Parts: sequence; C-alpha cells; structure tokens
Amino acid sequence: MQELLYLEVPTPDTDHVRQWLHTSCDVSPGEKCITSDGFRIIFSPQTGKPASIQPAHEEQKVQSYEPEPENQAIATKAELHQLTVEGSSAEQPHLNRPSTSSELSIFIWSVQRTTYLKAFRWGDTPAPKENQILKRLTQGLRQQFPIEYPEPPEIDVSNQSIFDALKPYYPTTVKYFQRMPNGAYDLNRVYWWEKRWREGVRSPQLPRQVIFPVSDTVPPQSPPHPSSSPSRQTSESEDEFDLVYIGGALGVIHAAVMAQRGYRVLLIERLPFGRMNREWNISRAEFQSLIDLGLFTDEEFESLIACEYIDGFNKFFDANNPPQAKAPVLNTPTVLNIAIDAEKLLHRCGDRLKVAGGEIWDETEFEKAQIYSTHVEVCTKHLPSGDNRIARGRLLIDAMGTASPIAWQINQGRAFDSVCPTVGAIVSGGFPPGAWDAQYGDVLNSHGDISRGRQLIWELFPGRDGELTIYLFHYHQIHAENPGSLLEMYEDFFNILPEYRRCNMEKLTWRKATFGYIPGYFSTREKERTIAFDRLISIGDAASLQSPLVFTGFGSLVRNLGRLTHLLDTALKHDLLEADYLNQIRAYQSNIAVTWLFSKGMMVPTGTYQPPARINSMLNTFFGILEAESPDVADRFIKDRAGWISFNRMAIRAALKNPALLVWIWQLAGANDFIRWIGSYLSFTLYAVLGWLFQWVPTVTNALQPWLEPKFPKAYFWLLAQSYALFYNTGRSKSLFNSHSSQSSSG
Repeated sequence: MQELLYLEVPTPDTDHVRQWLHTSCDVSPGEKCITSDGFRIIFSPQTGKPASIQPAHEEQKVQSYEPEPENQAIATKAELHQLTVEGSSAEQPHLNRPSTSSELSIFIWSVQRTTYLKAFRWGDTPAPKENQILKRLTQGLRQQFPIEYPEPPEIDVSNQSIFDALKPYYPTTVKYFQRMPNGAYDLNRVYWWEKRWREGVRSPQLPRQVIFPVSDTVPPQSPPHPSSSPSRQTSESEDEFDLVYIGGALGVIHAAVMAQRGYRVLLIERLPFGRMNREWNISRAEFQSLIDLGLFTDEEFESLIACEYIDGFNKFFDANNPPQAKAPVLNTPTVLNIAIDAEKLLHRCGDRLKVAGGEIWDETEFEKAQIYSTHVEVCTKHLPSGDNRIARGRLLIDAMGTASPIAWQINQGRAFDSVCPTVGAIVSGGFPPGAWDAQYGDVLNSHGDISRGRQLIWELFPGRDGELTIYLFHYHQIHAENPGSLLEMYEDFFNILPEYRRCNMEKLTWRKATFGYIPGYFSTREKERTIAFDRLISIGDAASLQSPLVFTGFGSLVRNLGRLTHLLDTALKHDLLEADYLNQIRAYQSNIAVTWLFSKGMMVPTGTYQPPARINSMLNTFFGILEAESPDVADRFIKDRAGWISFNRMAIRAALKNPALLVWIWQLAGANDFIRWIGSYLSFTLYAVLGWLFQWVPTVTNALQPWLEPKFPKAYFWLLAQSYALFYNTGRSKSLFNSHSSQSSSG
C-alpha cells in the first residue's frame, strides 16, 4: 500500500464532498466502486479494463468512527485515519480479481469542521493513467470546493438581540454565548471587534486621522514640569496631566508604575474599567519585574495567582508527517505556568494609580488628539452621557491594542503585518474523569492539519477552583480579502472542542468568553516601525509588542517594563518628548526579530493550497530540536531570550534533521520575506558582536549617570537607550539600573 495523495478540501460540508465523489468524479479508465466514504477504482491486470467486482450492495463499507454518546469521546485524527485505512483494507476479501490487478482507494473524513481526502494504491505498480486520474480529482475538488473567506453579516440590533441577529449565521456560537454571564455584551464586542478590525485592514492607505499637529498655536497654560514640583501639588485644573493613557488593559500597568514615580496620570478606557476579553498567564520569573518596580509585593503577587500548574505541554499533530518531522512532547514547566486573576490585577493597578493621584475615565471613547509644541489635547466622549471632555497632558500614551487608530495613522496603514485571531472561553465542571488533569497546561497544541487555510492551535491553562481557560488561534498573514474572523473561529471553537478535549459540551459550565486580535509586525531593523510622534508614544499591542511564537502581549510588556519605564522617566525629566527621542523608547530585540520567520512559516498565504501536514511538520521539526536541548534553552527561546549561539546551534540541527525545512519556509514565506529575514539575521549577528565588544557600556553608563545626566541629558538618554539595546539584543530582559529606575523623578 502506498499513499499517493493527501488533500484538504476546505469545507465543513463533508456530505457534499462525498456526493460529488460518488456522482461527478471521473475515474476512467478504471471502474468506480462506491464506498461509504469515497470510492475504489479497480483496474484489470495489464489491460486497464475493469476487474470483476461484487455488486455494490455486497461491498463492505469503509468504517466511520462515531463518538460514544455517553461521554462524547471523539477520536483523534490519527485514530480516525487508522480506522479508515483499516476499513479500506477490510474490503479486499470481497474482490474477485487477480492478485496482480491494480486498485486505488480514495476516501474522505472530517475533523476540525474540514474535509480531508487521501488516495492510496493497492499494489506495487502504478495503475493505468494513475497520475491523470489524481490530477483530475484534485482539479475537480479545487473547482467545486474553493477556499472561501466568509464575511460577517450586516446586522441591526436596534430591533432585535445580537443573538437573534447572528443565529442564522453562527448558530453554535449563539447557543453557547447565551449560556454565559454577560454573553450578549461579549458577543456584541466580538462582532464590533471584527468589524473594526476588517475596516482597518481594508483601508490601509486611508487610515482615519485622529492625530492633528497644531504647531502654530500657543496654549494658554502648559502643564508644569515634574522636575520643578510634583504634578499633584500644583493648582492646575482637574483635566491637566503629565501622562494621558488611552487603553486600560496593558495601559493601566504602565500607568500605575509611572504614577508611583510622581507623575499625574490619566487613564482613559472605552469599557467599564477592569473588564477583560482575555486571561493572562505568566511565569514567576517574569512577574518579578513588577515586584522589582515596586508595583506589587511578594504577598500581593501570591494573592493574584488563580492557579499554578506543574507542567506545560507543547505538541503538534504528526500522524501525517514524514518520519524526520515527528517529535515527542516538549515539556515547559516554567512557561506561562501562572494563571493571573486578570481583573483583580487590573483593579489593584487602578487602586495604585488613584492613590498616587491619578484618575480613571472609563466608558470614555477616544476621538482625536491635537499635538502642540508644549502639550497634547485629547478629545473624548463619555459614552453613557454623551458628554465631551478634553484632557491636556505633556505626553499621550497609546495602549489601545490591535485596533488602535493611532497606530494605523502613524504607520501609514501598516500598523501590523501579522495577527493571531484568538477565541476561547473559561469553563468549569463537566469534563469526564481523565479528560484533563488541572495540574497541567497546554502551551501549544494542534490536533489536526491545515483547516480551511489555517493551522489551528490550542492553548489550555488551569485557573481558579478547577476552571480551565481554553484558547483557539492561528497565525495569520493580514490580507484585505482575508483579514481573519473571530466569529468563524468561535463557530469552529464550539464545534471542535470535543475533538481536542473529550467532553460533552452540554455538561460544561461556561463562565466567560475570551477573544481578541493579537498583532505582529515583522521588524527587520530597529527603526523600521514607527511607535512615536511628537508627544505621543505607543506601548503594548498598539506597538506590536508581543512574542513572535506564543504572541503573548502581556508577558512581553512585563518583560520590557523596566526598560520602557526607565527610558520614559528619563525622557520626561528632561522634556525629551519629540518623536526622535520617543522612538528610542521601544522594545525592539534583534533576537526576537530573527524568530519571526517561524511564525511566518505557520501562516497559510491567502488563496493558496498547501500540503495539509506542512505546518505541523515544520513545527515538530523545530520543537523536536528544542525538546532535545536543556530545559533552560527551551524556556529562554519561548520567552524571547534566545542568544545568538543557541539560536544558530538549533537552526543548524533543524536543517540537518529535516533538509526540506528551508524549502518549506521559502514556499510559505515567499522570496521577499525570506530576504527580509536574512537582513534580520545579519542584524542579530551584528548585535551579538556589538554586545560582546561593548558589554562594558551599561556598567559605564550607570557609573557616569550622576555626572552625565544633569549636564548632558540628551547624550545620557542616547547612551542609556543604547545600553538597553545591547543588553536586550543578547537575550537578556532585566532592568539594568534598578536603583535609578525605581526612584521618583519628581521627588
């Protein structure tokens, strides 16, 4: 038996595919013998004429695996494939044909709401016109079942609920959102988020203008300089601040740290403050930076932990992979192993902000900002009342996340070039014994191959009191015809969750929906992406600050918080708030930039058909190399701290293990991005050399600070930014100057 063909048919309508195979697929010069999941093509020996076969009603059908109704135990794709092959094999005794006759077996199955097809040859020699038959089969399937990218419907919820409006299009999604507290509100958010994301992706050349420079207007009064006196001790109006943050998720963490340094801070949040669409996971070592910055004590951190699991698993489906692209489970016990009570953390940060003299305007929408030479005016609208309000500050900080109109404008429409559409839910109860042990997590897991143009990946993290937070996402190349859909992903999530973790969906308790677009930007050099304008800077997801592998914006911000805080504090003290200075307050790392090719290799280009197992094969090749390394190497790589030597060692080992890997990446990424990656690698190499040659610079900068900063603040700021760049680009992510960065700039 030899496998000849493996195709993804990008449709959940497997019955339609089966009907087409039975009635419309041309198999001449062979004889089609219908089976329950496809057909067989029988050829007589040598002549190619049909062999004698039993009547169709005597054919043994190919086995189909059905879940047990009691516990809804769903077969993995490997089990399904094995049963299907066994079913095809079982048909052989029913054939009245010479042992030398040729036969092709074509069958389909469904998993991940997608149809898959395989063709096998029974016999040692090719069947007559075998290639032509398979080519016609492939072309017919591509024509009859093309890749489609459904659009969310235009709906009007003024006269109906969001459930009634979306039920005809996403029935399973509506069914389970109706069982969630705040389900209607969250489903409205999902719909709004997708519509807004699509609008931004499809109008890249004409982003909505929200930033307006006003260089020729002199303001009546400027906010005081914090070095002269603390902001909160001045007689300014309540709407004048040093820092104005827009976005209350990642924004409040940074805002609280800056407020504790004596700056008067305003946080503007569109939602009721503290609401989260996602949960956060991190490790103890990473959270330590928040403790070092004085935002939390050790005891307070312990109170924020919802759950700490023993180990995390990384495993990609490999039943259809070639032998060199199979891999064991990679254990990462110190990666994302702490589940944080995100809403509790946000409220704690909000309390710190208020105690330090800051304010929070929630349920307030940002409309525009006017940039003056000495300050910025932020125009907002309070959503419940419709009242307009203006805030004045020395600096505006954009923390609005993926859909930030500021990021789109200052990057001229190219705010991001990749994204992870992510959906999920928090559930409790209902899992049968043995379905999952809540002491363990899934960091990265796939249970099938490419599905309707996406490689779906799961994450599962234990939470408080036996709850589980489950995510489904895919790496996605942003494209106007295919921006990526949260609603389609949710329909997949609720339908295929029992395939991933054996469960009865009716017995699960649904606590909360978790969703969002997590952006990425492939920077090949440090200043390629614009993160700042005069008196404006972006942080977090708005600055595409995320891990290129696990796309964790929260962890990336926390890892870089000491760096960003220290540089911003220094810039504010010396009023270095022009774009040239603010653009140096970035979290660029050349060791991260060089790894974006891995995430690029996990994206199926829009409109293309890829071998279904291709992405799983690539992932297993590299994760197999990681598994063979020491636990510390894997930990550092996934946490964006891989060094030049370890990266090159693993890359060489991967190429030797699977020589086809580079060809596969080339085919998925394309020539242009592959050439861009070469630039990233050269930059990474240069920084590695510079980091070794100038490893003394951070120490000297720290020693010179008392003398250099007061006399030559611009020179000190530049030297400080370069010191951080040298440090972080070698894979380290710890504050260099804790003694200085923890001081209040206004004290």
